[in-house]
Amino acid sequence: MRQIIFATNNAHKLGEVQALLDGVFALKTLRECGITEDIPETAATLEGNALQKARYVYERTGCDCFADDTGLEVEALGGEPGVRSARYATDGHNFAANNRLLLRNLEGKSDRRAHFRTVIALILGGEEYLFEGRVDGTIIGHEAGAEGFGYDPLFVPEGEERTFAEMAAEEKNAISHRGRAVAKLVEFLQTKTKN
Repeated sequence: MRQIIFATNNAHKLGEVQALLDGVFALKTLRECGITEDIPETAATLEGNALQKARYVYERTGCDCFADDTGLEVEALGGEPGVRSARYATDGHNFAANNRLLLRNLEGKSDRRAHFRTVIALILGGEEYLFEGRVDGTIIGHEAGAEGFGYDPLFVPEGEERTFAEMAAEEKNAISHRGRAVAKLVEFLQTKTKN
């Protein structure tokens, strides 16, 4: 099976994406490639960050790779936290602090519409490709559920009554922003490997 590097050290993302790529590509982690440092994410957009991370890995390994960046974009907050979703409240990935700040910033606001967006940047044979997945929903006023990570306990996708954190991983992957972006990636990789 062909191998591809996924430019993340996030165990939750690795698990989600490996389940979606199962049987198509074998994922290699950054650690398996000798990359242990934090990869810069200094771009102003999700697309820019995903490309920055993929290029960083490709330049160091010369191997096929992909990276993603995901943001929660809340209508009433002008698209915040957006590209700063992981570092909304602090410079670290403090999910609890991020969720508290989001709820505080939404206090008194009736418009709770939001969407998650994932952009995947793929470098395959030296060529760059972008894939996007999006899911619309609303932010509830309190955390619910213990699955998932990040803003999952606050986000109820359209057509559902449960948050992402109240769903089993398979249920979330079937409708999530990352699941949709990875599905486009997998379809593309399957097409490329047949040629």
